[in-house]
Amino acid sequence: MASIFLRRFNLRPSFLARLFVLSVIIVFFYSVSGYPLDFRLISHQTVYGGIKEVRIQDEENLLDLARKYDLGYNQIVAANPTLDPWVPSRGDKVVIPSMYVLPTTGLGAQIIINLAEMRLYYFHKDGKDRAGVVSTFPIGVGRSGYSTGLGVYTIYSKAKDPVWIPPPSVRKEEPDMPARIPPGPGNPLGGFILRFSRNAYGIHGTNRPWGVGRRVSHGCIRLYPEDIERLYYLVPIGTLVEVIYKPIKAGNKDGVCFLQIYEDFEGRIKDPFSTALMEISRCQQSIGPIHVDLSRVKRALREHSGIPMAVAWKDGVKGSRP
Repeated sequence: MASIFLRRFNLRPSFLARLFVLSVIIVFFYSVSGYPLDFRLISHQTVYGGIKEVRIQDEENLLDLARKYDLGYNQIVAANPTLDPWVPSRGDKVVIPSMYVLPTTGLGAQIIINLAEMRLYYFHKDGKDRAGVVSTFPIGVGRSGYSTGLGVYTIYSKAKDPVWIPPPSVRKEEPDMPARIPPGPGNPLGGFILRFSRNAYGIHGTNRPWGVGRRVSHGCIRLYPEDIERLYYLVPIGTLVEVIYKPIKAGNKDGVCFLQIYEDFEGRIKDPFSTALMEISRCQQSIGPIHVDLSRVKRALREHSGIPMAVAWKDGVKGSRP
């Protein structure tokens, strides 16, 4: 077969070898870069990604799939409420909720951390043609009583293989903890850290990946080891960061308004229905008059699965409503 190919296109064996190597590199690149998620921004569109289903294989659980598809524990559990996350049955169908409504704040921060969603969004430029891109990563956040302070920060410094000096709050809980934890598998900061400009917060890795998508930290933002390494090299010092708490988001794509709702674990939303309608009104400001299906709005609020649900349609595209 190879000789026929060479004769047909008058190619030398060395060229075919180089072509084969190049194809392997391309296949490898796309296989490892599918996750984490990067989306090229499209004007007036704020919903990206998609939903798919996979089957549980031998020795696999929902935490394995969460990490494989760059999801947090909270995301995969909320999208699959009937499955045991630790011991699912072989062949169980699992929803992979890789669809996102982008958060907006109006302050122009390049990194937006949505505590309610337990997800980080980094808005930046593609190195090839300087097109706008958003990269998104699941995160672990502060446990009850240690929530990261909302507001604006900057990336003040970065460090590889950081030394962890436990803060007084941690030393109070664990008096026997060493005053200094060197780099290595016992360091909860993982291999990289991006330090904030105030309040001793930061974005760092973790030696406990199962904590991504959970409320487990003392206020810092935890990423999977592979995600923090990538983010570390992408984000320059001085990058503006905004920390928000927004369990209800609405966005638009192709004339359809989607509502994405997560659990309000801090109980901050006093009137979820009104908040949802207010978010939906922003879709109307972007795409024009829309028809809202209130029954779907109520269903999205009831399920709070984190999966974007179509709830309103622009004139002319209503026929595409499911």
